[in-house]
Amino acid sequence: MTTKGRMKFLSLALLFLTASIFCGQKKEIQVGASQVKAYKKILNKKRVALAANATSIVGKKKMIHDLDFLIQNGINVVKIFAPEHGFRGNGEAGEIIQNDTDTKTGVKIFSLYGKSLKPSPELLKDIDIVVYDIQDVGARFFTYISTMHLIMEACAENNIPLVIFDRPNPNIDCVAGPIRDEKWKSFVSLDPIPLAYGMTAGELAQMINGEGWLENKAKCDLTVIPVKNYTRKSEYVLPVPPSPNLPSHRAVRFYPFLCLFEATVISEGRGTLHPFTAIGYPDESFGQYVFTPQDIKGMATNPKFKGKKCYGIDLTSEPLYGLADNAAASSLGLEKPDGIFTLKYFIQMAKKIGSAQKMVDQKEGLARLWGNDKLIGQIDSGMSEEEIRDTWLSDIKVFLQKRKPYLIYK
Repeated sequence: MTTKGRMKFLSLALLFLTASIFCGQKKEIQVGASQVKAYKKILNKKRVALAANATSIVGKKKMIHDLDFLIQNGINVVKIFAPEHGFRGNGEAGEIIQNDTDTKTGVKIFSLYGKSLKPSPELLKDIDIVVYDIQDVGARFFTYISTMHLIMEACAENNIPLVIFDRPNPNIDCVAGPIRDEKWKSFVSLDPIPLAYGMTAGELAQMINGEGWLENKAKCDLTVIPVKNYTRKSEYVLPVPPSPNLPSHRAVRFYPFLCLFEATVISEGRGTLHPFTAIGYPDESFGQYVFTPQDIKGMATNPKFKGKKCYGIDLTSEPLYGLADNAAASSLGLEKPDGIFTLKYFIQMAKKIGSAQKMVDQKEGLARLWGNDKLIGQIDSGMSEEEIRDTWLSDIKVFLQKRKPYLIYK
């Protein structure tokens, strides 16, 4: 082979190797908001209301907020709808959010977590279309999806189209817990879905629409802008915290089962820098891990057991995947139907207190979170986690079949 031939061969080999390496790499997940070509024509020359918060960002290394990104791309955003925790995401859990103005752009912010939870006809009369883009974590009681439900309802009632910029669900592998009973319908449990439902917000919105779950079975004019390069097997770590007390990927993963402790006398770590990765009680017999809840600006005001040493369990060493006993996998046709969901800590702490009846100090609150009022009795009757799981499996099977037409990602 001539020198020229060898050089040509080496150049082709290098080109092939580079292409092979590139093709072998996983393509970067791109959220719906970044798909400008997919929605520019829909939003062009429209008066847009944007439902957003601190999670509504485009990019990872160089993040830009949806509001700024849309304005840069010529979209006329005339008002903002803010959910729990506010537009910039610094409101504490349950804190009433006030109407405001975005200081950077001058766009008016209207709270959907204050006197009103649903956009009124007056709020919608001077807009042409609503865009919803808020990061979900896959738990029925995380109120962003309730805000989405009520926006869908308001749009349907006022003939306003809705566009959802979809985002990954960091707990998409988790399908667990009972279907919410109608008796316990509330802002933390608006839809008849499992506690952890394993769908993105866009998929859930399609299901809400298709199953007639809006008031009077109204139908919303809905468009979902899907996530690119995303599957149900994708692991996704959120680039920003979805709320002040979910500051880490671990907290996000543990939230669906540790949130149940909010209705009990057990601390779930609020008032520390590691909420939802620790549980404890002011009694040395509860464990060797020690933490002392305190006021933390933007995260906790007057947290449970403020200033008292709590003893319990540090969950920072627990695995992030496959924590639950997934013996039910084959019956559901899923590899890991429960994802990370487990009741073992809830049962363990109930036994230490003496009973679930004694541990739960907000019984109606627990029923709203859990979806029914059976959990206390199930634990105190001596049922194991597996036996409790068996009580919801048949309903989960029905749910998994019902949701199939609405799934976007394989």
